[in-house]
This record gives sequence, C-alpha cells and structure tokens, in this order.
Amino acid sequence: MSQSMIIKKEVIFKSSIERVWDVLTNPEQTKHYMFGCEVLSDWSLGSPIVWNGKTENGEIITYVQGTITKYIDKQEVSFTMFDPNIGIQDIPENYISLTYKISKTGNNTKLIILQGDFYGTENAQKRFEESQKGWDMVIPLLQKMI
Repeated sequence: MSQSMIIKKEVIFKSSIERVWDVLTNPEQTKHYMFGCEVLSDWSLGSPIVWNGKTENGEIITYVQGTITKYIDKQEVSFTMFDPNIGIQDIPENYISLTYKISKTGNNTKLIILQGDFYGTENAQKRFEESQKGWDMVIPLLQKMI
C-alpha cells in the first residue's frame, strides 16, 4: 500500500487572474507574504527557481531552490523545491514539488496549491507539518494582499 503526504489548499480571491498571478510570481510581491523571501526565476521550463531572503544580520541567503517543471502563463506553474539549510542531503529524493493552478470561477479567481509528495523524503513528517503550518500563515496574508 502506498502512502502520500501531499498538501492541498484551495483559495478563492475576489480578484483577476492577472493580479493573483502577479502576487505569486513577482519578487516584489512575494516578499510581503512569503517570510520576506523574493522568488527569482525566468519562469521557463527547466530554469532554476530560488527563494532568497535576508537573515537577521542582513545576509542574503537562498531558503528554497529548485527547477521549473511546468509553466503555462497565468494558469499553472510547477517546480521542484528543496531547503538547503535544514541539514538533509541535497539529492533528488529530498526535493518535493509545488504547483500553483489558477482558474476563473464566476467573477473570482481560484488558486489551488499542491505541495508534496513529502512521503519518502528525509524528515518527511517534520517537513510536511512545517509546510502545512507555513501555508496556514501565508494564505491569510495572500488574501489580505489580493
């Protein structure tokens, strides 16, 4: 029997697809809700993606690194992700994926967030729980911004 540890969040915004997309992909926007981190990528398939932020002493570090695995402008983006600062091996088996899917629903925009699968990665349970808590903090900030 296989198991999975996937986070799924669905959020409705009273806003345009363009606005939601901009908040998710624009580094000037992401730093306001993603713990001060700016997302940096050229958003093309196979390109690197990093989430850079400042430490307490002002040093810029990469908190998350990965690769774009799917990109459909203003509809869907997927990428692998790995935190190089948590003391686990930087190997493919420890990367998970994050997907944003955006669609119109009436006059609103629906965002589906899929993150995982954490199952089989090093420190899977801890990483899964910390990511769930992270989204519980990030989503209300996203709703405020949008």
